[in-house]
Amino acid sequence: MAITRGRRPWWAGRAARLAVLTIGAVVFLFPFYYMLVGSLQAEPRSDLGGAAPDPGNLTTANYSGINAAISLGTTLLNSVIFAGGVVLCTVVFGLLAGYALAVLDWRGRDSVFAIVLLVQIVPFQLLMIPLYILIVRSYGLSDSYLGMILPFAISPVAVFVFRQFFRTVPRELFDAARIDGASELSVLRFVATPLVRPALLTVVLLTFIGPWNEFLWPFLITKQQDMQPLAVALANYMSNLAGREANPYGGILAGACVLAAPPVVLFALFQSRFTAAELGSGVKG
Repeated sequence: MAITRGRRPWWAGRAARLAVLTIGAVVFLFPFYYMLVGSLQAEPRSDLGGAAPDPGNLTTANYSGINAAISLGTTLLNSVIFAGGVVLCTVVFGLLAGYALAVLDWRGRDSVFAIVLLVQIVPFQLLMIPLYILIVRSYGLSDSYLGMILPFAISPVAVFVFRQFFRTVPRELFDAARIDGASELSVLRFVATPLVRPALLTVVLLTFIGPWNEFLWPFLITKQQDMQPLAVALANYMSNLAGREANPYGGILAGACVLAAPPVVLFALFQSRFTAAELGSGVKG
């Protein structure tokens, strides 16, 4: 007599997946939790016991201390201007280049796109010295926002993302706008850009992370403390001022929390927007 094996309940697989995802989330979030708790400790603790601190050892003095040392408001504003300028330039130039490479027909288009892809394999460090000579000595843009923004104004990744997304848009939409008398800029502004919003949001978030955390180029280009973004100011604090503080560990973690907060908030707010737009409904027939 054959023995039939019972099937595993449907909820068992779901529970196993939930357990694995929960463990992964805890492992991923633990460094952020440890950083936040460490920034609130009055007495520095660098061991794992600091993950469960004594409530009597918690304070916000580390934030006021790091603010007094590097002026968090000024450095945050510099980071916002730097990252915002890079994002704006990247979106504008990426939209124009991506539209031209995907929608317009012109000689040498595929060759230009191949060059755009090849540029991505060139390390930025390889171009840093000639860029420094060009921007600082030729243009005189040291200690300026424009000097920080220019090397990152055009992103090959943004051009690639927009180009690939525009290629999924039905050509009939663009042709219908041209038949109605719209110019290419009007087609880009009123037809293409609204359809490319998912890619636009992706480019904004991906582009924002780079300049927000960028250290080396702003460190080279800025000598005045009131022009330095937060990443550079925090590094200078670690190398020059941290040794004089009573709790340098807490001050460094407090600055790191402030530096990490904007990207985390942006991704938390817009993570549900990473969806592709339904374009088929815009075409009749």
